[in-house]
Amino acid sequence: MSQVITEFISRRELFTQDNQYNQSYVLLFTVASSIIWIMVPGLAFLYSGLARRKSALSMIWICIMSSFIGVFQWYFWGYSLAFSSTSSNPFIGDLHFFGFQNLLGSTPSESDYPEIAFGLFQLQFLLVTLAILAGGCIAERGRFLPSMIFLFCWATVVYCPVVYWIWGGGWAMNYKSGVLDYAGGGPVEILSGVSAFVYSAFLGRRNETLMINYRPHNISTIFLGTSLLYVGWLFFNGFSCGNPSLKVAYSMMNTHICGAFGAISWCLLDFRLENKWSMVAVCSGCISGLVAATPSSGVIPLWASVILGITAGIVCNLSTKIKYLCRVDDSLDVLAEHGIAGVVGLLFNALFGSATVIGYDNVTDHEGGWLDHNWKQLYIQIAYILAVAAYSAVVTAILCFVIDKIPGLHLRIDYNAEEVGVDEDQIGEFAYDYVEVRRDFLDWGNPQVNPNLQAHSIHEGMIDNQLVRIISVNRPEVFNGDANSISSNQDSGSINEKRGHEPQAYLAEHKLQQQRSPQNQQLHPQTQQHIEQQGSDQAHEQV
Repeated sequence: MSQVITEFISRRELFTQDNQYNQSYVLLFTVASSIIWIMVPGLAFLYSGLARRKSALSMIWICIMSSFIGVFQWYFWGYSLAFSSTSSNPFIGDLHFFGFQNLLGSTPSESDYPEIAFGLFQLQFLLVTLAILAGGCIAERGRFLPSMIFLFCWATVVYCPVVYWIWGGGWAMNYKSGVLDYAGGGPVEILSGVSAFVYSAFLGRRNETLMINYRPHNISTIFLGTSLLYVGWLFFNGFSCGNPSLKVAYSMMNTHICGAFGAISWCLLDFRLENKWSMVAVCSGCISGLVAATPSSGVIPLWASVILGITAGIVCNLSTKIKYLCRVDDSLDVLAEHGIAGVVGLLFNALFGSATVIGYDNVTDHEGGWLDHNWKQLYIQIAYILAVAAYSAVVTAILCFVIDKIPGLHLRIDYNAEEVGVDEDQIGEFAYDYVEVRRDFLDWGNPQVNPNLQAHSIHEGMIDNQLVRIISVNRPEVFNGDANSISSNQDSGSINEKRGHEPQAYLAEHKLQQQRSPQNQQLHPQTQQHIEQQGSDQAHEQV
């Protein structure tokens, strides 16, 4: 038996092309792919922190599920539609690499890496783009099933064609001197920002009756997500040059500079309005700077990234007002922080693009931008921006309209589901266990108070030469309707917390202290007048 197995194995042909590949290239694509993927859970934590507690888990769920959908789409036909080398049109690839066929070792014999490594690397760009968009598809009011179908269709008819335009040999790559888009300002940032905005418009606004005291529920989670994004973004931008060269370190440094100055400028703008050093502002500004660096980090010099970071932070901060002007509930500001920042970065490529920086990989040859007197680069960039934004908006609107009309695939949850939260309606699980405990407690009914156990004590004293009698009532026991059936008071301290209220101070002295004016610690004028009318012999009781 062992002899048969040995003979069968010996029939395998060795993949001799491994000998011609540069190991540093293979490691570049595979290691970078692994670290870039960390941006997906980074986006999940970011969106979860920005949402309210009752919908926190849904944001994590849809972000991670979008990556699984993206893996399937990219393997099925996505890579072929985006990077097919046999397509004869300038708009989209063919199915030559369908199911990753004809891909293993299919690059020319002089290539330094197998094409499957490049396909793995480009997969991460799709996964990050889908995760950015997925948050806007739920946003505390969207349903999972139609959003998953939308993401697969969107990756096929929106993302893959635009990738082919700019990186796969399409019209944008060959238009005039070629569009300058280093790491995805168009296919990653503008597509996700514009499409999320259009999807939010079809979802409609969240019910204002359920938006009382709305705020992000977990700032620490927002910071954690931003940190993961930052790490992945360095590899996302740094290794987009496609070879181990000076350009890797240069684009990483540009990314650092843009993120830093974006965070500073956004935070200062918010401080100007509220006199608070907002952590959410720091994270939002950092992300807008990182996004702006995506198309430009391998194109512009370091000093220009300082200007870009400041500009991106200011412009994106002000762009958060667009959703109010358009009356679209873009609750995660995907358009402002991704779409607009991507536009800013692409425009800076025309203004500050440098042929010297572009050639730091010792491969790419381009005329540069205005720094090299290539004045026509500006309208080339503008034409590309308009084409990408318009195409994504129109096709996304068509997809949303069609999917929403299919029975059982309406995009939005109903009012009752929105009230209890997407977590409970779509998942049945919660990011925090006490959310479920609180809801179960409310289902038990209102606790009753045993009147036989309401012990109290009376305190008398002089306040401002007035005799005041205070009755302090001890915290009552909770029972199930029968005076002899008393529940343990061990948990009574958390009852009000479970019901969503702050623990009440039952001592009447607290209420009396609240009536004092903080300036001079005197009794409130209304209380003083009441005591004077009653006279010193008449006590003021307070329960």
